[in-house]
Amino acid sequence: MPDIEKSDTKQAEIINADIKNAEQARKISAKDRVHQQLCKLNLDQTQAAIILCGFYLFFSLAGNIAATKLTYFGLLVMDAGFIYSLTFTWRDLIHKQLGKKAAITTIWLSATINLIAALYFQFVVFLPAQPDWASGGGQAAWEFLFGIIGASSGGPWWQSIFSLQMRIVIGSIITALIAELIDTYVYQWWISGLGKSKPDWTRVFVSNSVSIPVDSILFPIIAFTGIIGVDAMMQMWGTNIIVKAITTLLAFWTIYLVPEKPIYIETKE
Repeated sequence: MPDIEKSDTKQAEIINADIKNAEQARKISAKDRVHQQLCKLNLDQTQAAIILCGFYLFFSLAGNIAATKLTYFGLLVMDAGFIYSLTFTWRDLIHKQLGKKAAITTIWLSATINLIAALYFQFVVFLPAQPDWASGGGQAAWEFLFGIIGASSGGPWWQSIFSLQMRIVIGSIITALIAELIDTYVYQWWISGLGKSKPDWTRVFVSNSVSIPVDSILFPIIAFTGIIGVDAMMQMWGTNIIVKAITTLLAFWTIYLVPEKPIYIETKE
């Protein structure tokens, strides 16, 4: 009988241990699950930095090129470069994983790459155009988007100096450096001060509440003054703020999926 009781007690302990383990497994947060899955990629710090910064550069460059097209949804007028708004959330990811210095370096690198790309596009415009391609409107399209627009076009004086793409890039660089750096410093101020013990979502709301209006108003002024009227400009301001605010509301929860722990394996060479 004593042996049977011991056996039953041992079995009960095993069952209780299994229940506790199951409860602990259920308590693992979504962030920890994401961290576990990302760690399975076996990335080192260099690989993680390349991937994180590479996507940021893509969102920035693709957004600037897409912004050459103006679109609308009902009464809402906006440029098509809304993918650029992902840079704010992605900057937060870089900041959390690689630190403030890496985030600032990525912002400056993005600005430099966009400027070099715009200058290269300017150079391409001056290359001789194949006659059939040019007669089909290819050269004219490139000249409008990326080339120097002549003063004879009847546009404002600065259209004879800067192409649409160049003005978009200049506007993006100035806006990004101001808005993204503001976002970075507000984010850092919040997590190291008043918001240190606050929920993660407050980081997104506090930093974006400052950077989004700056980005939404400043960029259209630099990029599209002289191309669209005052009414359309004001519509763009409102639309950009609304769209980016909605994006923030839809995506703020993703901050909980951004692991605090490194997603890379620190290796010693």
